Amino acid sequence: MENNLDQLCINTIRTLSMDAVQAANSGHPGTPMALAPVAFTLYDRFMKFNPSNPDWINRDRFILSAGHASMLLYSTLHINGYDVSLDDIKAFRQLGSKTPGHPEYGHTAGVETTTGPLGQGYATSIGFAIAQKWLAERFNKPGYNLIDYKIFSLGGDGCMMEGISGEAASLAGHLGLDNVVWIYDNNHITIEGNTSLAFSEDVASRFLSYGWNVQKVNDANNLELLDSAIKNAGKEKGRPTLIIVDSHIAFGAPTKQDTHGAHGSPLGEVEISATKAFYGWPNKKFFVPDEVKQYTLEIAGRGKNQNDDWNELFARYKTDFPELGKELELIQKNELPAGWAANIPAFEAGTKVSGRVVSGKVLNAIASKIPFMIGGSADLSPSTLTDLKNEGSFQKGDFGGRNLHFGIREHAMGAIANGIALSGLKTFASTFLVFSDYARGAIRLSALMNLPVTYIFTHDSIGVGEDGPTHQPIEQVASLRAIPNLEVIRPGDANEVAVLWKYIIESKNTPTALILSRQDLPVFDRMKYAPAEGALKGAYILADSNGTPDVILIATGSEVQLAVDAYEQLKSDGIKARVVSMPNWNLYERQSPEYRESVLPSKVRTRVAIEAGSTFGWRRFVGLPGDGEVLGMRTFGASGKLSSLLEEFGLTVENVVKTAKSLINKS
Repeated sequence: MENNLDQLCINTIRTLSMDAVQAANSGHPGTPMALAPVAFTLYDRFMKFNPSNPDWINRDRFILSAGHASMLLYSTLHINGYDVSLDDIKAFRQLGSKTPGHPEYGHTAGVETTTGPLGQGYATSIGFAIAQKWLAERFNKPGYNLIDYKIFSLGGDGCMMEGISGEAASLAGHLGLDNVVWIYDNNHITIEGNTSLAFSEDVASRFLSYGWNVQKVNDANNLELLDSAIKNAGKEKGRPTLIIVDSHIAFGAPTKQDTHGAHGSPLGEVEISATKAFYGWPNKKFFVPDEVKQYTLEIAGRGKNQNDDWNELFARYKTDFPELGKELELIQKNELPAGWAANIPAFEAGTKVSGRVVSGKVLNAIASKIPFMIGGSADLSPSTLTDLKNEGSFQKGDFGGRNLHFGIREHAMGAIANGIALSGLKTFASTFLVFSDYARGAIRLSALMNLPVTYIFTHDSIGVGEDGPTHQPIEQVASLRAIPNLEVIRPGDANEVAVLWKYIIESKNTPTALILSRQDLPVFDRMKYAPAEGALKGAYILADSNGTPDVILIATGSEVQLAVDAYEQLKSDGIKARVVSMPNWNLYERQSPEYRESVLPSKVRTRVAIEAGSTFGWRRFVGLPGDGEVLGMRTFGASGKLSSLLEEFGLTVENVVKTAKSLINKS
């Protein structure tokens, strides 16, 4: 066994990874074996971190975009003193362990973001980089370099092939984010075989065209070349850096090195024994040399000292800049400023205003009181009305602007928003609802990580009109509702929008899809109908009749007005109707059984649900055909005037009334 401490640490990472995958009989050993020198060099020579305080705001961030190589991260965290024990590593991929198959944010100390879907980690790192630049611009003062961390992300050929990484890299180059370094494992192997099957582009030239600094390391085992490349990245000003590292998957494995057989399967005991012999390693399982254990203590001490020095600096900063100091503490604690909701407007009954216009006004009112709220749209802010007034644009050379311009890059926008939220800032991202499909992978990770990202989706139905079926969302709301832990909110009028925005901002661990109309909607008379605060229960009785209703009309968004108008007509015809506005299914279903029964009493089976989208899922509230009916879209839309489309697809007051009466007559 070599006595060189660097090599001992590297081989510890390799062999722990091999042993953990073998014990689980599942996992990806090849990449950890190949890239152990890269991970070790980053943590040992370049990164500042404190394993006893893994959330220290000024730590450097490491993101494993190639999340399948999770044992590389877990082994690295173990030898660097994080709360990842040898027993945790032995429990790799087992239910409830700290070492799941792919890294999960909030589950394992030192994991900065959930990765696994390839390219997401790379793209999310750009959100971290944007947040760092914004924080530094706002809080750093002469003599107080509070925020100066770097972001490192490690990915492979799969990450490079996914379109999201290209979207994010293009934006990063445009913005000149020189605080981010991507390391690309150029091992030429994917699950199906050699990358020559489907991938032959010149990655270096592509990134040079994006405006990146590109470097090449021709041997992942050459620590000095790695050291030099990373140092040069730190000297680069105004450009992000890509370091292309040539590696051998399953380095040292006598029969599986450089083969796709080492990608996603255990090596086998015989191959592991031979590989350990190649490393000069004892044929023991989960072996950590004493020298590496001592290294762990020393590296943990180094991090604590760095953190302590920063704490002393911040203490002095709070004396000289008390207001900014309080603000930075709020960010670190995930808290809101006092009086943040004071400017949220109320809207006058009898007027008409679109959901997007109301949201824009409320968003600006909130942002005026939360100075660490930043966000933007995928080139649609004039339409989604998400521009923060008088707050400037975040651009190269001016990182203090609060308006982000993602360009027409919806998937990267979602991932970048995740990175910003993971950095402690309040954030939002916006596009048309129909294009939420492009961002779905990132939205799903927002929900999986419990991140309070607000997705503002406007142009929410066939109300888009003449733009036609390509731009008219049909299945999107139902599809978003299928994502666990995502609040899908479709308000019925202006005051519901205002009330629910407050709910959104107060949600600290839940992302939201806020679904808004392009067309104007009437503002309901809340003296005549129920107060908008009822929306805070997900569903509430907006209008009612005396006694048990003959029929219940349930609606969301722009269709609530159809329900109210139908209610008034039914009432004039002597029929007792109830209108339930249901902007948030999940929130309603979290209410007490007693409350749910009071809104939708089980004895009233005659119900009509109305929503200008897919009818999928509504049967849970209206029951079987014959008892209840769903008026919605069962086809794609069409190009035409809104009034013509509503008539064509049966979304009219007359059809609601007709349907209600038909059900009553059958009951």
